[in-house]
Amino acid sequence: MNGSIRVNNLGKAYRRYPNHRARLLEWLMPSRGPRHDTIWVLKDINFSVAPGQALGIIGINGAGKSTLLKLITGTAAATVGSVQIGGRVAAMLELGMGFHPDFSGRQNCYMAGQLLGLTVGELDALMPQIEAFAEIGEYIDQPVRVYSSGMQMRLAFSVATARRPDVLIVDEALSVGDAYFQHKSFERIRAFRAEGTTLLIVSHDKGAIQSVCDRAILLDRGRVSKEGTPEEIMDLYNAMLAEREGDSVRQETLDNGKVQTISGTGQATVEHIALLKDDGEAAEVHGVGSDVTLRITVAIHADLPELTLGYRIKDRLGQNIFGTNTFHKLQPLTDLRAGQRLTLRARFPLNLGPGSYSVATALHSSDNHLGENYEWRDLALVFEVMNLKHSYFEGCTWLDPQIAVDYGVAQ
Repeated sequence: MNGSIRVNNLGKAYRRYPNHRARLLEWLMPSRGPRHDTIWVLKDINFSVAPGQALGIIGINGAGKSTLLKLITGTAAATVGSVQIGGRVAAMLELGMGFHPDFSGRQNCYMAGQLLGLTVGELDALMPQIEAFAEIGEYIDQPVRVYSSGMQMRLAFSVATARRPDVLIVDEALSVGDAYFQHKSFERIRAFRAEGTTLLIVSHDKGAIQSVCDRAILLDRGRVSKEGTPEEIMDLYNAMLAEREGDSVRQETLDNGKVQTISGTGQATVEHIALLKDDGEAAEVHGVGSDVTLRITVAIHADLPELTLGYRIKDRLGQNIFGTNTFHKLQPLTDLRAGQRLTLRARFPLNLGPGSYSVATALHSSDNHLGENYEWRDLALVFEVMNLKHSYFEGCTWLDPQIAVDYGVAQ
């Protein structure tokens, strides 16, 4: 079926020899047995993507993400397993892969386009569109060796997406471009998806994964560690980044079906959290623009020289709306003793659009949780915002404008 991807028991292994002599002896005397160690980069990879779906692949550096994409696209051979893809595939893997540095951008477009299955006639018709989208001007007829990395990415993406593919595979290459072109590229990706293109995206960009993908998988040490919603997987990935010796990472399913990720040493923990109305009463539903107070009670379980308490407000997709902490607000918490309890009260107008939101809390040293992570808790609190008294508006933020109109005589 066009647009489908099925990966079955996929694995990739390399041979590691102690020296060149061992390699030669194994080749000359195979009956003496192997003289190498087998290193598995990927093993037991299984997943499928239905036509029109979008899957994100997440993992720390060295987890095997790029190798997996090479096996899926056929640019590397698998040791075991199989990959089945239906329809025309366009892939953005290594930056400018297949471009010849001594040929012009235009010449490389024709070569890369033919590798994607386009005819010369089709490329003739598509070249004006490719040039317009890449926006590299006269450089289109200059050798690629004089291009910056961002220009190479612009041209490679423009060629790969000149015609809507059944399957689009994108690696981290898009992170090289400037913010304008990244925005432009993801608009094209979203448009393709709306038209039925199946997407496979590798990215560390939480916003990109959560805004585009239906599901995500987390790769860890060459295996699929977890598969789930983008929010759930990104929360687990962030917890893994903060994990240190003695830390723990766990996930718990809440009553509403969402999966909460908690990590940290446990030397300090959030004991209670509530969002209070203006009268001091805790509530789960609040009005747009109402004055609220976020109250967080923290229990200290070990002597700590310093503690930073932070929170993030996220929308229903898990994308950050706002976040801050006591470090950035220049309110340090120092010389804390086991058994103490702290209560933070953060008062602010709830200028959010109608919808469901959550609060994540972080207890750590210094300015972020990548140092000493005492506790990181996603979905610590879930609340709803409703428009109870304001005029209708779009979006996730209430930015009430004062509108003035001047009437003049047309010239």
